[in-house]
Amino acid sequence: MKHLILKIMFFSVLFAVGSAKAQNTSFSHYMFNNLYNNPAYSGVEGYTKLTALHRTQWLGYSPTVGPGGALNTQLISITSPINRINSGFGFFIVNDQIQASNFVQVQASGAYHLGIKDSKLSIGFRAGAITQTVNKDIYIAINPDDEVIENIEPTQVRPDFSLGLHFQHENFYVGASFNHMIETEFGFGSDPYRNPYPKDLILTGGYTFPLTYDISVTPSLLLRSTEFTSYTFDISTIATYKDKIWGGVSFRQQESAILMLGYSFFKENTLRFGYAFDYTVVARDAKGATSHEVMLSYRLPAISTSGKKVVRTPRFRH
Repeated sequence: MKHLILKIMFFSVLFAVGSAKAQNTSFSHYMFNNLYNNPAYSGVEGYTKLTALHRTQWLGYSPTVGPGGALNTQLISITSPINRINSGFGFFIVNDQIQASNFVQVQASGAYHLGIKDSKLSIGFRAGAITQTVNKDIYIAINPDDEVIENIEPTQVRPDFSLGLHFQHENFYVGASFNHMIETEFGFGSDPYRNPYPKDLILTGGYTFPLTYDISVTPSLLLRSTEFTSYTFDISTIATYKDKIWGGVSFRQQESAILMLGYSFFKENTLRFGYAFDYTVVARDAKGATSHEVMLSYRLPAISTSGKKVVRTPRFRH
């Protein structure tokens, strides 16, 4: 009986972890972070960009079993064009921490860019690895010597692979990506239970409407289908003033309403800072009331091989 109770408690925690991490982290700044969702976005912007994000999900969350605490995620990425061969490169590292489990993704991507009049079609791929680390000392066990816990592998590494398409126009973009195409599962000790990274289909799109010379409005959408059996979506609208200040609202299905604010620094707006405040509106009893996300990105100066100064159109939006 004790053994059965231990298993119920143990896998209840694992189920909570698995439910939260069975899908990729949903960033509120997804429209500024397309590389994370689609490998075909590698180098599309035409310049080298560094991005860092920190997300605290469900601040103050307290589970029924085990220690409480929010879900914390950090991302660092770089994307750059390779103009000589009409392609681009991307790389990111994501760290997900939830209670006893820690997931780290290390991913490198490449894309080929095909020019179509004033547009660009990109075909991309991504390959990398996902690492799961488990701190089994956090789990509450009636019998500390139970083999279910004793046989947990503290660290497991699995390969990962994704494909994507991205179409970029001056005023709009659409993209599709197939993520985690390799079946990725993490076992827990000698027990047959598994915690999978399911296959994802992600569709993205956005359109920029210039209201005046200085003000534009960009609605965008991210639709995610998990294993083609369920789906969620984020829908957003952001207004931008002189490429310097932006603000907007977003809604994540089955989750939250979101407020976003941002500001760009320096003469050419090369440094961007963004903040997103998520207010949980669905199933609040099982989650924390708020989530917080901070974004910082830096666009490196363009290098012209012809010796001429590069002049960018102020109408181009991402």
